[in-house]
Amino acid sequence: MRRSLLTLLAVFLAALSAAYAQQKAAENRLSLSLSHARLDSLVSRIEAQIPVRFYYDATSFDSLDVDLNVSNIPLDQLLDQLFRNTAFHYAIDADGNVFLTKGWTIQTGLAPAVSNQLDSARRTSIRFGEEKNARHKESSESKLYDIGPRTNTFAPGKAVISGVVRNARTGEPIANVVISPEPPGMATVTDRYGYYSISLPRGHHTLNVQGLGLRDSHFQLMLYSDGKMDMDLREQVTTLREVIVSSQKTLNVNRVQLGVEQLNIQQIKQVPTVMGEADILRVVLTLPGVKSVGEASTGLNVRGSSADQNLILFNDATIYNPSHFFGFFSAFNPEVVKGVELYKSSIPAQYGGRVASVLDVTAREGNKKEFTGSAGIGLLTSRVTIEGPLDKDKTSFIAGGRATYADWLLNLLPQEYKHSKASFSDFNLLISHNINEKNNLYLSGYLSNDRFNLNSDTFYKYGNRDLNIKWKHTFSNKVTGAYTLGYDRYQYNISSDGNPVNGFKLSFDINQFNLKADHTWYLNARNTVDFGLNSIRYILHPGNYEPYDTSSLVTPNKMQPEYGQENAIYVSDRITVNPVFSVVAGIRYSLFGYLGPHTENLYPEGQPKTVLDQIGTAYFAGGKLIKTYQGPEYRLSARYALTNSFSIKAGYNSLRQYTHMLSNTTSMAPTDIWKLSDPHIRPQLGDQLSLGLYKNMASNTIETSVEVYYKHLHDYLDYRSGATLILNPHIETDVLNSKGKAYGVELSIRKTAGHLTGWLSYTWSRTFLKTDDPTAGEIVNHGNWYPADFDIPNDFSAAINYRLNHRFSISGNFLYYTGRPITLPIAEYYYANSARVLYSDRNAYRIPDYFRTDLSLNLDGNYKVHQRTHNSWTIGVYNLTGRKNPYNVYFLSENGGINGYKLSIFGSAIPFINFNIRF
Repeated sequence: MRRSLLTLLAVFLAALSAAYAQQKAAENRLSLSLSHARLDSLVSRIEAQIPVRFYYDATSFDSLDVDLNVSNIPLDQLLDQLFRNTAFHYAIDADGNVFLTKGWTIQTGLAPAVSNQLDSARRTSIRFGEEKNARHKESSESKLYDIGPRTNTFAPGKAVISGVVRNARTGEPIANVVISPEPPGMATVTDRYGYYSISLPRGHHTLNVQGLGLRDSHFQLMLYSDGKMDMDLREQVTTLREVIVSSQKTLNVNRVQLGVEQLNIQQIKQVPTVMGEADILRVVLTLPGVKSVGEASTGLNVRGSSADQNLILFNDATIYNPSHFFGFFSAFNPEVVKGVELYKSSIPAQYGGRVASVLDVTAREGNKKEFTGSAGIGLLTSRVTIEGPLDKDKTSFIAGGRATYADWLLNLLPQEYKHSKASFSDFNLLISHNINEKNNLYLSGYLSNDRFNLNSDTFYKYGNRDLNIKWKHTFSNKVTGAYTLGYDRYQYNISSDGNPVNGFKLSFDINQFNLKADHTWYLNARNTVDFGLNSIRYILHPGNYEPYDTSSLVTPNKMQPEYGQENAIYVSDRITVNPVFSVVAGIRYSLFGYLGPHTENLYPEGQPKTVLDQIGTAYFAGGKLIKTYQGPEYRLSARYALTNSFSIKAGYNSLRQYTHMLSNTTSMAPTDIWKLSDPHIRPQLGDQLSLGLYKNMASNTIETSVEVYYKHLHDYLDYRSGATLILNPHIETDVLNSKGKAYGVELSIRKTAGHLTGWLSYTWSRTFLKTDDPTAGEIVNHGNWYPADFDIPNDFSAAINYRLNHRFSISGNFLYYTGRPITLPIAEYYYANSARVLYSDRNAYRIPDYFRTDLSLNLDGNYKVHQRTHNSWTIGVYNLTGRKNPYNVYFLSENGGINGYKLSIFGSAIPFINFNIRF
């Protein structure tokens, strides 16, 4: 009997609350006139007149045409008139929130079972330094948080709130989350560690918190003084009937930097790739301004750059060769990756050492709440990942490994490759430890190995070794620091023992020891200062050629090691002049020293460098400074917001690069050699100007951008005809310092919400080189500009995903680009009683254009929460049309004539299937 009475009372109170809400809405009367307007215009007018707030899915109301002329009527009567004889409905709760829906109605009153459990205490106090108390577990939006000691009145001035934004399910910090006050003012964005700091006037505030793939959240707080507030955000689970769509996800418009591309792992996994495994670099190649010289090549050419001009980082470790298995797979295990950022211009001052771009790949920290894992099996590879807490909510780990079993595929190739072998493996380990609220430790390790031979007795091995440890310290709620100590190594080995007499071993490696100190100072609401320093110690072994064993008669040849020291300091300031105009200004000063022990070749000043003209050598002892290069690097970008969804940006970068990749191939290869700048080979210098327009549409669910750029390069390395790059003690005689210029326009459109998502991009660009130094000894193309090997004028790509329902989606990938330049034989002539070949000017012709279509079907398992495993399948076809795209065109002298051939990597459609399991 008592339970029945309580139930009846709860129902009565809920009905009374709904009636009160309707009465409260009726007390506020509206007068407005609109003709053929959109719903968002009506909502803005209403919210400006009366204290209500609207929630709705903007895409569901695209067809609604608002035509109203009303005077002094309540809100409910206005909405009744607007939605009469339509499928649209509305509901108003007791707090003045208005929910608009299509085809169904929201019940604003509480169900009896919920009412019986309602806790009357809705206020939580937070004191400075009591970070754990700020962790809202449930109903965070219904609570009012006190920041600082509570007082009867608010002191004048501002106070600072700081904290960490984490994933509520895994406990991992979340980067690039936008935190903005309401009404809109000075917003902030979390850094890569999830940390934020924002300065606000003391008093009542509502913080809107939004992030990609996360539920939009709103936090009510009373700000009395400086304090800390951690936030736990939940992932966004896409439903068939969404109610709330944020209208403030405008990071691409509001961010000051231009030429920045961001991808999360969910977007990456939707793009079909060869053999079906998610491939980070393949997806990056679909972005505007990013190209590759051919299929099965993971070298990136960004805005007219060569592959070595891009800095590729994985958790702050430098990756020199980011590919596996002849370039078919990237070096990054998708199961441990959290996100990817590509800086094509407006490169932050903390990065240096390359003149084109920075690709920063960050890994997840691992689940701090519970043990989970995933595994996958495909036609060529298998992978497994395990993560979980070592100490719950304090220490976590994530470990992942991949391996391949590809010999069966090589056996399907033509007879000359039937006995080939190839394999690769990689392993990742990351440990995150929260010492206390001010200190965190991170350990990151990466190991990769590749091994192959192509139907011969010559074996190739190469791999990366990376290890670093990072300490992040919070000095105050305004100043944070991150200190990293790391070691990176890339090496390759070639060996042959088929003929014992000629058996050999050839090895190369590059090692670097890194020390970084990065700081962020949230000076005030208008200024965020980044400053720090970094130091890199290089040790290179350019080549060691030796007998395979005692029976070999090969003469040993060991190149001299190279040593270098690169140091840099930087400072930059993100200045918010006002809500519509922001600037990022920075300077980086780098200093490079080429060190002994080393014996340098000497040549006459002002004369071409040739082996015959060498006049002697000079020996420098260990640690002796041989040559120094130094100079400033400027970083400047600005944004002006024309409207809330439309901005214009401009930027300028200058960069220096003290390392060079020596390669006789257009794309990256395992046998590429790296070289330090020395007295003969100067550093590469790059300057870039950029201008961009950014516009969001359809409630910020469609992002569009147009960017133009012009880049100038100094001392880019090109090569003499017939240059020898391996085991060459006089390498300076075979390289040419060239000038370069690149310019182009990039267009992009991206859809981020709805059943259909993805992006389209088109790039028109040109890249030219010029070698006209009279002291070089060789003039290329008569000193005129000629296309670089990676000059690709037209590039169109599309990555599309259509979600049919919760479990089924279709993904498509479409690529077209102009064929790359090539130098061809154009005539035959006789000289000294023998036939000779006359070649065209350098890169005067092009290989055929490239076109490819990929398609995949993604099938997810059911979404029951309480089950041991969650399974999914990916089934698709790579190169759906079976087009024989050319990787290269080459010519051979055969039977007294010259015959041309076209090499295709994938000349037919390739089906694939992958099974994935999470536990």
